Amino acid sequence: MKPYWSSVNESILAQGDYLPDCHVPLFHQMYGIGSDAVEEVAVSPANLIIVTQSCDLAQHKVSLVALCPIHRLQEFEEENPDFCKRGAWESVRKGRREGLHLLASPDGPENNQDARVVDFRQIFSLPFDYLINRAEELGNRWRLDSPFLEHFSQAFARFFMRVGLPSSIPPY
Repeated sequence: MKPYWSSVNESILAQGDYLPDCHVPLFHQMYGIGSDAVEEVAVSPANLIIVTQSCDLAQHKVSLVALCPIHRLQEFEEENPDFCKRGAWESVRKGRREGLHLLASPDGPENNQDARVVDFRQIFSLPFDYLINRAEELGNRWRLDSPFLEHFSQAFARFFMRVGLPSSIPPY
């Protein structure tokens, strides 16, 4: 089986970089409503994968980098019990569950129970410099390899290019 991931140890960021334990903001439901006072924002660690194009990162065209959560299947099932049902992960693997994308595990790609699921329905934008520092802190980390990177990028694009029509041609 061709490996999905390569181990990298550099401060260069690229689409498909797996960045564990990044700090993401948690806004409470009423944040900023009815008050001009400065409010503190809590942060929580999240495992993320970069979705911003590598060329934009390399040329420093962005100050904020787009990332999506990446989960172990068991962790995702704990928050989303419907995915414990038989056949749920197979439908994700086949691309039939919008907003979700499966990637083989960096550690054991032959074990589909150790796969990762990326949730395109949730996107974080974090500062470029913060992520450079986080990558340096991590040392060795995983980067998605070609052609799996292109497949991942295409799945992300497909999720956002969907068009809902108000009506369609009747069935034959």
